[in-house]
Amino acid sequence: MDYKAKYITDDIKLSCYDDKFFKSDIVFEHHMLVWFISGETKIVQADATYLFKKGDIFLIPRNQLATIINYPKDGEPHKTVVMHLSTARLRDFYARQDVKIQPFASQKILCYNNHPLLESCLSSLIPYFEMKDIPEDIANLKITEAISILRTIDKGIDNVLANFEEPGKVDLVSYMEQNFMFNLPLQKFGYLTGRSLTTFKRDFGKAFSTTPQRWLTQKRLELAHYQFAEKKKKPIDVCYEVGFENLSHFSYAFKKQFGYSPTQLLK
Repeated sequence: MDYKAKYITDDIKLSCYDDKFFKSDIVFEHHMLVWFISGETKIVQADATYLFKKGDIFLIPRNQLATIINYPKDGEPHKTVVMHLSTARLRDFYARQDVKIQPFASQKILCYNNHPLLESCLSSLIPYFEMKDIPEDIANLKITEAISILRTIDKGIDNVLANFEEPGKVDLVSYMEQNFMFNLPLQKFGYLTGRSLTTFKRDFGKAFSTTPQRWLTQKRLELAHYQFAEKKKKPIDVCYEVGFENLSHFSYAFKKQFGYSPTQLLK
């Protein structure tokens, strides 16, 4: 994978992948505002799958689990401008605003495709990536501009950006049943369910009568079997979407579990 990144600050970067594809399971620490210059991205969440391409603009809320698969497209690399809207920066911004937020139960990816104000704001960053020693106040102004535009075009965005709560303790069974396909460290699963690693393992054992790794592998293979049998998906797609990192390891585990390979099942 040939990856290049240019930074204006830690919160604004130009990201470029030249290779065939890049895949990662991730939970976002900050809200991420993304503008696509070229390429294609598939984002798989527990209850939705998104496909983004050249010209698209979207916001990924923080603390959301997702599988990210980046592809070059039409001979061009996968290239995006990414702006992090950090909690610290948003706290500072909203300290000067008089807003009352409403409970926001579902934080899905928010799409602002081809919006002229956002596109103008983000595209104006391109010249700065070729320069050095950009004053910090310029970058701060650009992020403040982006936040202000979001608030202008999306009247519900304050419920997302001004919500600074950390994950609380949630029902472990329902959360894991919904998010088992994301290949994250157990510590991160613990954080997202409001538990320390020790408490997470203890509660998991009580709930499922097995270890997290054994249960996760079993659930991912069962989902893969369904994707092959009912959806007729390709092994390379299923492998990454159900939480495996390597196709050969996935095929080995699948055959060990079911007695036949994915290719045999598809035939």
